This record gives sequence, C-alpha cells and structure tokens, in this order.
Amino acid sequence: MSKFIISPHMRLQEWVADAKGYFRDEGLEYEFREALGSKRTEQHDLGDRTGAYQTFEAGRTSNISCACHWTVNIAATNRHGQLYADAYSVSPSGIFVAPDSPVKTPNDLKGVPIAVGYQSGSHYSTIQALEPYLDRKEINLDFSSGLLFRRMELLMEGKIPAASLFSGPHYFLEQLGFRKIIDSTFMIAAMITGSPDLEDVRKYYRALRRAQRDIDLRPELYTHYYKSEFPERFHDQMDTRRWGPGERIVFEPYTREVFQASYEWIAEREIFPDGKLGALDYEHSVVSASERPNV
Repeated sequence: MSKFIISPHMRLQEWVADAKGYFRDEGLEYEFREALGSKRTEQHDLGDRTGAYQTFEAGRTSNISCACHWTVNIAATNRHGQLYADAYSVSPSGIFVAPDSPVKTPNDLKGVPIAVGYQSGSHYSTIQALEPYLDRKEINLDFSSGLLFRRMELLMEGKIPAASLFSGPHYFLEQLGFRKIIDSTFMIAAMITGSPDLEDVRKYYRALRRAQRDIDLRPELYTHYYKSEFPERFHDQMDTRRWGPGERIVFEPYTREVFQASYEWIAEREIFPDGKLGALDYEHSVVSASERPNV
C-alpha cells in the first residue's frame, strides 16, 4: 500500500500532528514531501510570472497540498486536481515595508511596486486589500521577486520597497521591526491530487483537528515548528516565542456559493487570460470526504 503524501504549507498543524503522533494514532501511513522547497531562499525564485498556480499546472506530487483558495479554485476548474471542500484555513498576511520607508498608509502605496507571487495568494490578496483605497491601475504588482521566502529576503536587504508576506515570514518581519501597512488576511484551500483513498483524507483531517485544538490552547508550545520550513540561515535571528499561531484551519465546508463567488471575483479582475479559467463546475472541481450532503 502506497503512503499518503503530505505537503506542509508553512504552517504549524502538520508538524504538531506529526510530532504528537496524531497521524499514527489514526493509522495513516504517510510521508512529508515539499511542494515548494523552502530550505534555501533561491528555491523560491521561480522567475517572473511563475507562482503557485504554475506548480499545479506542472503537477504536484503530493496527495494533498495547499495554496490560496483562489489558485486552488482555478486549478481545480482546469482539472489539475480537486479542491477539498470539507475545510479551509485562514492565514494572517499583510503588505510590509522597511522601518524607515516613507510609506505610512495604504494610500501611500499608490504606484509603489509591491512584490507578490504571480497567481499566488499574495497576488489576489494585495488587490483585495488595496481596492478600498486605490484604483486598480494604481496598484503596482511586482511579479519578479519570487515566492514567499525570496521576497522576504529581498525586502530585508532593502532591494524592494514593499512585499506581501504571510505565515512565518509575516511574523519574522514584524519581529525585526518592519512595518505592516495593511492586513491582507486570506483563505487557503487544500488540493487533492491523484486518487488517494478518501479514508486517508479523513484520517489526515482528524489528526489536524487535534493539532488545531492543541495550538489554540497553548500556541507558545508549538511556534518553534516554524523553523521546520524556514531557511536555516535565518534560524539564529528568529524568536518564535514572539510569533503568533498563524494559519488556522476552519472545519467548515467550502460551499458552492463561496466557490462561485471566488471564481467570479477572479474573472472580473482578469487575473487569468481568456481560456485559462476553466469551466465553473462545482461538482467536478471539488471532492468531499464527509458524510455531509451538498457542501
């Protein structure tokens, strides 16, 4: 019997469930496999206009992995996998600038290049956060700085004026005194790839539910697990005792209404060119392992 392949998503839950034996308690035969290497920042330098969606196009090798719900939505409509509809998560995120930056308010970001990952959570969430302040043409998205850890590094080195960051890098830059100009919290969805046994998916999420409870109760015991996915060269600077619990899994359905509203939001902003959206087909784009009907 093949192992259930898990790709952690720069959050705590998988590491807690692994360390405390919750996956083993469920009888899940599993292994961790990185979808996006994070041990070195250059692994997050994928070039201009290459981001999370493109990794789904190329084919992820894990049975379950995560990305922002917008990207998973469109990847699922294009049959690169199926969105798992029984839970989603919410991640803290924000647009950061250097401590001495002249940017003080969201309006000050007019025309300022903001480093984001192309067709990744930072891309959509930056638009969503700034639309109440700026016209779309005034939001200047910079796709050349790579994915999460690479743009974190470039901001730290003063090579870019602003960046959208989430999860551990969000807390790390706060710790170092970088300023968050605006919160851009966003939803994350899971993608099922291949044809895993749905009982394994249930086992996986039962273990994560236990881990989530532990994190809610005593987050300070578990924030050190951020180091499991951070590039090692930053470890000595990290004081994870000051960091928050990060991404929180919500064990509620990602409904048809949410799926459709997200798809339409993406289409209206022309984030994907014509012909790349896929068909708006909830039944074939999602999978449920629960007994609940009509998620």
